[in-house]
Amino acid sequence: MKRSSLAWILVIGAILCGLFVISLFAIMAVMSDGGGFSAGGDRIAVVPVEGVIDDGMAKEVNRHLKQYGDDSRVKAVILRVDSPGGGVSASQEIYREVKRIKEDKKKKVVISMGSVAASGGYYISAPADKIFANPGTITGSIGVIAEWLNYKELAEWAKLKPVTFKSGEFKDTGSPTRDLTDAEKKYFQAMIDELYGQFVGAVTEGRQGKGETGAELNKERVIQLADGRVYTGEAARKNGLVDEIGNYEDAVKATAKLVNIKGDPQIITPPKPKEGITLLDLLLGVTKITNVSPSQLPGQLVNMDTSVKFKYQWK
Repeated sequence: MKRSSLAWILVIGAILCGLFVISLFAIMAVMSDGGGFSAGGDRIAVVPVEGVIDDGMAKEVNRHLKQYGDDSRVKAVILRVDSPGGGVSASQEIYREVKRIKEDKKKKVVISMGSVAASGGYYISAPADKIFANPGTITGSIGVIAEWLNYKELAEWAKLKPVTFKSGEFKDTGSPTRDLTDAEKKYFQAMIDELYGQFVGAVTEGRQGKGETGAELNKERVIQLADGRVYTGEAARKNGLVDEIGNYEDAVKATAKLVNIKGDPQIITPPKPKEGITLLDLLLGVTKITNVSPSQLPGQLVNMDTSVKFKYQWK
């Protein structure tokens, strides 16, 4: 092959590689902007909160909330909540970020409830400017639960004898191999009561003077509603836990009106996450093996988790 031909091949190859890299960056820019080609203008961001709230979800939701909170083009954020709640701390992580973009970033936050927005799902909704629910949405469940497996009798049947060394009386409280002592029951109940008080306080602060009952929704009234039961969307509205009955489209229209956007608002959403991890992702370094959760790897043996977990979760 002549040198001139080889040179032309190299030049064309370099151009094609350059175009590929530019296209790749353009696609990534579009994805980071919410998955759509768009110019400037006022926007409403919609962030989904779907499934059980855990640390991973809280990190992901808060990343999007921070992104849209820092974007001057985004005038309001809608949280589309379809969740039974989850971990106490994870729910509080999202709750604090919702408050931050309201108070520090001066963004309006509206909740659009799906099928379920209970317990932690309601906790993260409480500080919003307006809450929409469908008539049949399941919401409420204001309360705390702690649960774990106890296989004491199974161990005895299998003639297994647990051995424990500990530095203090409560170090192994919640052990799956023995019953709780009376002191431990009081200790756990005190923690439950404290976390419950935090939930009641968040709802009281967020819903004071809102809803059909207005200013009647004070702490005493919240405590009456906060016995762990769930409410339909219609019952929640009558009790002041939500503001209006309406679906997602109703929430979008009301949000646009709230921030003075004329006509159909420009909606942006986070890019959808990829399903699972491929071998190519690992080989190309797109995903580090240290960032892969065990549930994403094939053939993972699931260990029985016996740790005590405190949850804002409807069971």
